[in-house]
Amino acid sequence: MEESKDLFLRDRQAEDAQEQGLRPQYFKEYIGQEEMKANLFVFIQSARRRGQVLDHVLLHGPPGLGKTTLAGIIAKEMGASMRATAGPVIERQADLAAILTSLEPHQVLFIDEIHRMNRAIEEVLYSAMEDFTLDILIGQGPSARTLKLDLPHFTLVGATTRTGLLSTPLRERFGIPLHFDFYLPEELQQIIVRSAGILKVEVYEEAALEIGRRCRGTPRIANRLLKRCRDFADFKAGGVITLEIVQETLSRLGIDSLGLDKQDRRILEHMIEHHGGGPVGLSTIAASVSEETDTIEDVIEPYLLQQGLLQRTPRGRVVSQKARQHLQGPAEPKPDQLEIL
Repeated sequence: MEESKDLFLRDRQAEDAQEQGLRPQYFKEYIGQEEMKANLFVFIQSARRRGQVLDHVLLHGPPGLGKTTLAGIIAKEMGASMRATAGPVIERQADLAAILTSLEPHQVLFIDEIHRMNRAIEEVLYSAMEDFTLDILIGQGPSARTLKLDLPHFTLVGATTRTGLLSTPLRERFGIPLHFDFYLPEELQQIIVRSAGILKVEVYEEAALEIGRRCRGTPRIANRLLKRCRDFADFKAGGVITLEIVQETLSRLGIDSLGLDKQDRRILEHMIEHHGGGPVGLSTIAASVSEETDTIEDVIEPYLLQQGLLQRTPRGRVVSQKARQHLQGPAEPKPDQLEIL
């Protein structure tokens, strides 16, 4: 258990270190999610004028859309520091109690993947979120007694990709629930141009828009594809990312015009070839393509649903006519082999 906990922390630290430089720090740098951003700005400014902490915030939506980034912005805009942890890391009630008692006044506590927190552990949060107190049980049996500790006023920001897995008592204690939508290609184009400036790489506007169209509406994927295009640009085009470089890079990575990768197409094609396009159960799909059901449901499926390529029905998943037409379209030309020096 300790080994898996350490591995989880190392993976998160490596990812955070890679992405930290590209993350905006304030609302004025944050691109997209305009309605959510505007409302949150009002809530924060009102709380600051009253001299109070911001109400607890629940961020939910598919991975890679900026939940961790927005949590950091909330702390910055509140003029406070942020302490970050994750649901799988908190294994005992004592772990959570130690975190809560070490918080500073007005500090932001960010819990990523909060839906993976054990139900018995999350009960510690109830009084902490409502009354800023912590109930500690001392002793056992008939002589046991409860000690109530006062906590500093803080803001809890929880992030989840699966709101339905949160218990109702915990979900209802968040005063500000915010849902993340997939980004538009034009918004992603702005994000890519900004990231390119930070990475000190030249990218043409049409090249940035092409990446924006094919990155599944997700900033994290957009930044990853930008780095891969940079690699090909350094190798073939003197470091300048042109439209041709983007098209060749994405073709080599197996990403088509809708942003579907090999695994997306494999799932859709398997459903068509072996199940007539559906309906097919999620567990059947996962077993057929050797993928975890959680990965399909949390990572792959949301974009396919949003694009109208897949449909959910009471009997299972069904491939749409749009997906059939896309898969039967003209095959993209295969790129020539690179000359390896």
